[in-house]
Amino acid sequence: MTDSPRIAALCGSLRDESTTRVALGRALDGVEAAGGDPALLDLREYDLPAFDPDVDAAGDAAALAREVRAADAVILGTPMYHGSYSSTLKTAIDYCGFEEFGDKTVGLLGVSGGQFPITALEHLRSVCRALDAWVLPYQAAVARSHAAVRDGSFADPDLEARVVRLGEETVRYADIEPTPSTMESEENVGATE
Repeated sequence: MTDSPRIAALCGSLRDESTTRVALGRALDGVEAAGGDPALLDLREYDLPAFDPDVDAAGDAAALAREVRAADAVILGTPMYHGSYSSTLKTAIDYCGFEEFGDKTVGLLGVSGGQFPITALEHLRSVCRALDAWVLPYQAAVARSHAAVRDGSFADPDLEARVVRLGEETVRYADIEPTPSTMESEENVGATE
């Protein structure tokens, strides 16, 4: 890893006025403040058809996987849809695997129009564990997003500071030593066949 770890943030929202994208931008400000090299991977800019394991590298899948693989750490940002993370982010992760996420630090950011998006964050944490990623214990969540972020700015400076800190913590732990494979990854045979 270089002196400036490259941190890629995947935005799982396709909305033009996305609170997730605004929050990821602030997390990437934290990456930069901590000496990291931030990169927003806006999934609106990638052609990612529904994942089909019988088709290799459909659309821009190979380019996205290359970007994730080249990063020293990743921040996954998602809106909460029906109690989980977005299908857009799911498709992006499905095009990646152990080579992109294994032994890599991952920070999590969840955004919800309602209550705290705990299930979306829990689901992402489980998926990352199944790929042998090291998920930061620290995570950020933006609940009641329509009131929390207005015109591209956070209304609550404490919440904004928490999101910025996610970026800082991702840089801080970008070079953490790999841990043994997880039980989840050992059962994740579909990803290796």
